[in-house]
Amino acid sequence: MYGHVLRAQIRSQTQYRTSFAVEVIGSVMLNGLDLATVFVLFSVAGSLGGFGGTEVFLLTTLSAFAFAVADLVVGNADKLRDYVRTGLFDTLLLRPLSALWQLLAVNFAPRRVGRAVQGLVLYVVALAIADIDWDLARAVYAVGAPVAGAVFFGSFFIAGSTLAFWWVESGEMANAFTYGGRDFSAYPSTMYGGWFRTVFASALGFGFVAYLPTLALVGRADPLGAPDWLRWCSPAVALIAAGLAALFWRTGVRHYRSTGS
Repeated sequence: MYGHVLRAQIRSQTQYRTSFAVEVIGSVMLNGLDLATVFVLFSVAGSLGGFGGTEVFLLTTLSAFAFAVADLVVGNADKLRDYVRTGLFDTLLLRPLSALWQLLAVNFAPRRVGRAVQGLVLYVVALAIADIDWDLARAVYAVGAPVAGAVFFGSFFIAGSTLAFWWVESGEMANAFTYGGRDFSAYPSTMYGGWFRTVFASALGFGFVAYLPTLALVGRADPLGAPDWLRWCSPAVALIAAGLAALFWRTGVRHYRSTGS
């Protein structure tokens, strides 16, 4: 059923091929500008937070790839507020299918594939040029880290969208954490200081998206003093985040009251 909906969405959005191609290229260019920003900063400072060029490139591309995958799969969850406002969410509850997966499938945006493919290519390049002492554990982690990052970002997409069950116009606040977390994780955590780093890196967990996995892959100890084993915990943190997001979503659905329209 979900497959049929996805195929219908892809067919409908690719009917106008020129428009679709422009949207894909535009999204790729925007992602490229985000990466270019990092290199502009690097070219001025020579290093970022005590990290060299290949390390920053690996960290940035890991974050960008993970976010692009999450945005492709669950980024359209922010449409929930429109469904709640108009009462259209009722139609999702009437079908014997998961309301969340229906929401994601119906609003799937294939134009975001370009960013994910671009992120994958750049991440592979970053792995190739980084000074990594490859072994089985690092090879597995190199594959698992972006998956864990995507699950982590996806959890924030779902949790942020779920706020619409209580506060329909919560989109901006949710984006502050989702997109703010993306920007935070694109740079070494050592660049930030004080409470800001504590909140985003530790309390919210964005340090597990790219910073700590990069340290594990290049074999560096954390300059901030985190124990070495913590560098390998991104998958566990992502699973915890996904579990909390799922619990929050179910609570939101139970709280939902139809507009009656």
